[in-house]
Amino acid sequence: MYIQYTMDQLCLPMDLEEDIPQNHLVRVVNAAVNRLDDAIFDAAYPGGGRDSYHPKMLTKVIIYAYTQRIYSSRQIAKAVRENIMFMWISGRQRPDFRTINRFRSERMKAVLETVFAAILQFLADEKYVGLEHYFVDGTKIEANANRYTFVWGKAVVKHKAKLQEKVQTLFAAIEEAEKHEERANGDQDLCELGEASKITSEKLENVLKQLEEKLQDKPKDKPLKKAVHLLRKDLLPRLQKYESHEEILGTRNSYSKTDKDATFMRMKEDHMRNGQLKPGYNVQIGTENQFILGYSVHQRPTDTRCLIPHLEKVKSLLGKLPETVIADAGYGGEENYDYLEQNEAQAIVKYSTYHREKSKTWQKDISKIDNWTYDKEQDAWTCAAGQTLIFRRISKEKTESGYEIEHRHYRSLSCEGCPLKAQCTKAEGNREVKVSMKYWRLKNQAREKLRSEEGHALAVRRMIEPEPVFGDMKNNRGFKRFLLRGLPKVSLEVGWLSLAHNLLKKAVVDAKRKGAKRKQAA
Repeated sequence: MYIQYTMDQLCLPMDLEEDIPQNHLVRVVNAAVNRLDDAIFDAAYPGGGRDSYHPKMLTKVIIYAYTQRIYSSRQIAKAVRENIMFMWISGRQRPDFRTINRFRSERMKAVLETVFAAILQFLADEKYVGLEHYFVDGTKIEANANRYTFVWGKAVVKHKAKLQEKVQTLFAAIEEAEKHEERANGDQDLCELGEASKITSEKLENVLKQLEEKLQDKPKDKPLKKAVHLLRKDLLPRLQKYESHEEILGTRNSYSKTDKDATFMRMKEDHMRNGQLKPGYNVQIGTENQFILGYSVHQRPTDTRCLIPHLEKVKSLLGKLPETVIADAGYGGEENYDYLEQNEAQAIVKYSTYHREKSKTWQKDISKIDNWTYDKEQDAWTCAAGQTLIFRRISKEKTESGYEIEHRHYRSLSCEGCPLKAQCTKAEGNREVKVSMKYWRLKNQAREKLRSEEGHALAVRRMIEPEPVFGDMKNNRGFKRFLLRGLPKVSLEVGWLSLAHNLLKKAVVDAKRKGAKRKQAA
């Protein structure tokens, strides 16, 4: 009546491999990691102590776990004990969650990029990628941090300024009380030491020590005693706190107290639908055929300033930049265009006004300098009314990164009586414009490439390159929030995620190729 069932009988074969299909993803991960040279992992193991688990085994386990949406070290350790695929790939060894987490976030920090580059080279050798086209884009992923414990740069500056005013007022009161006494610090008085624009916690500490010495000579001076107590217990600690905040912030405008490397950013995944800022990181990737060729993690919310650091990392990883870099309008800018030109990379990168330039409204707008004519020999512009704007002067400005932009200023000889002036400018005098001629030249080059047949095809292809990769990471594999804290560990997480994605993609491509071969054979 029933099929015989017993749990006490030994069954053959005992090899777990017999239960794993030939085309299973775990075999792809196993084969890829086995191709790595053992010497790659030497930097992670200085030697000494008891024997360690083999790094290849742990690498396989973590990569395969990431392909299966398992990111917690405890869940990975559980899978190694219970899941046949994990048992096979680990050789039935059972590393605990501490070992897995330490290997993932500490030991591999100097090795993971080398592993990523080696596997990428395998993919290039087998023609999965050509390393010619580099489609770059970014996404924001929430940090493992409290959403409501934040520090804002503007608030720190505001509170620090108010604190300095209090210190100045306090010093003024002390000096008024002691204006007839000889100053212990000679000709320089406390007010000068505590000048609002220059006051620091170090200077305040020195002044406080002077006041404490005075207090020893006059222990019954209640105003002085009250001032010393206020400085020591309140004002000095607060100033030290604000300086600490400024040091952590650097050039950022915010950070999270629970993950000080995370910056508050506007996320697309807004479950409350109120535009609330959340602590996170800006993850940049470059893809080809939906394989990840490079990755980097940034603390800046905008993509523009992330491109050059990202490409510098890619250049160190691959030895050179890919031949063509394709990006959307978020990356368009003089500094980025100039960098790509200097590195002899073709730029298929849109600028902010690229799509608006195609509209009739833009093309008929006579106030736009793009609709004017430039005479290179005369170094002059001719506006829509036929007036000539001649060169007047040069001004320079530096970006936050130190890049220098040179602007040339041009002014019309006379706009008086021009019938088109109301459409051209709201200024009362003659029309004046400033132009970065380098950016104007680079933007024209970008426009020409984007409107070419090849450039247009690559720009359209960009929409199906990095975007689906991000969609796969976030939605298909549920990686919407980092597990680790701090920029170095978060970068490692993205590295593991990228390795897992590439091997998962390889398995999908292999399955499609085999399916196509079977159809041809049939």
